[in-house]
Amino acid sequence: MVSEALSILQALEVPKEQQNERSALALLALLGMIPRKRWADAEAPLLGITEMMNYFEKHFGKKYAPNTRETVRRFTIHQFVQMGLVLANPDDPDRPVNSPDNRYQVAPALLKLVREDGSHSWSESLKNFVNSSEMLRRLQPRERQMALIPVRLPDGRELKLTAGGQNELVKKIVEEFCPRFTPA
Repeated sequence: MVSEALSILQALEVPKEQQNERSALALLALLGMIPRKRWADAEAPLLGITEMMNYFEKHFGKKYAPNTRETVRRFTIHQFVQMGLVLANPDDPDRPVNSPDNRYQVAPALLKLVREDGSHSWSESLKNFVNSSEMLRRLQPRERQMALIPVRLPDGRELKLTAGGQNELVKKIVEEFCPRFTPA
């Protein structure tokens, strides 16, 4: 099953750096796939990185050390998000990027595609997906910008910070505290 997931990643023309066992296992976890499960029955569970790594071990016998969590996130999941294959925090798009509650889910278009793996329509669906994925990649920066917080500096310039977490506090400090207590 890992080799089948790797074949799908290759067919999707993902970069060579993501054509590896770790990426294949992440894809399988994000599709809720287990050995002997049909691709037509793929799902789209919402998972965090640790949950994915636990899935690798439970269903595929591949144990990754806890200190490799960041490797899975930075060198697989982050790229999948950038490619439009995976959605970050679809349940809460404003969740801070450094939140321990970050969750990931396979994109609906990819779920639809992998459910067709092995069917007579696979080749045509794959071709359509790869052709449309360039449009998905162009949409990604715009979607990330939508979750940014605008912050007006005292000199009138505007910065954008990622949503949530301490950046809400930074905005209040810059826009409210500084003008009152640290006048220029």
